[in-house]
Amino acid sequence: MHPLACLSLVAAVALAGACRVDRPSAAVAHLAVHGPADSLIPDDPLGVAIRRGRALLVATAESLPAHVGNTLRCVSCHLDAGRRASGSWVGVFARYPQYRARSATVETLPYRINDCFRRSMNGQPLAADGADMRDIVAYLWFLSRDVPVAPAPASNRLAKWAALTADTVAGARVYATSCVKCHGAEGEGTAVAPPVWGAHSYNIGAGMARVRTAAAFIRDNMPFDQPATLTDQGALDVAAYVNAHARPDFPDKIHDWPNGDAPPDVAYPTAAARRSAKR
Repeated sequence: MHPLACLSLVAAVALAGACRVDRPSAAVAHLAVHGPADSLIPDDPLGVAIRRGRALLVATAESLPAHVGNTLRCVSCHLDAGRRASGSWVGVFARYPQYRARSATVETLPYRINDCFRRSMNGQPLAADGADMRDIVAYLWFLSRDVPVAPAPASNRLAKWAALTADTVAGARVYATSCVKCHGAEGEGTAVAPPVWGAHSYNIGAGMARVRTAAAFIRDNMPFDQPATLTDQGALDVAAYVNAHARPDFPDKIHDWPNGDAPPDVAYPTAAARRSAKR
């Protein structure tokens, strides 16, 4: 079979039960963290698509320069090729389509992927029916092997940050002691870590531009060589410090959360918020 047929294979396998609707077991709970072993990638055209999709996500800026407007890779936020618990892609295929308040619409997985290209990668969307999207979806399907089809579990993981007040001066100190060696004195990035502000970083519309979202990621994963060693307050402070710096704009941000239900840490006004303020 020609590799161009792989997307239909992905859909057929999924509909046949690769992502099942059933009661989660202990084995499924383990999969939800780690995902399936690479040894389960088939040695056929579907396997070729899965491996190529992973390669695109691991080396995004290098592989898709026409669609990436900065120097980030998808795995800059989704560590361990999407297998790390924080920012995990394991199970993502089983949760789409899903409604998302930011767009106030039911999003497909390709839509969500392209939203990341436009925001986190500060670039241009992929063709929804093209080979690049097909292969990325194939890899995400593989990571969801045997994960039950179900909505994402309810979470209040960002609520704890509401009890804390960010201090950017303290954040500058955390950055200087824990972040600068990898991300650079001016946030420009190095050979081992991406830029965290400036022209080559994520734009203002990216999820990571939200201080609580960035704090949660930093608390779980940073510093890279000593993850989870910062306090909650330290993670929040450095997230606020990083996001206080200039970064690319995202003009379409004005249309986000059109129902007026934007989270409190969104870094920009929306049209819905402005309408509400005028009432």
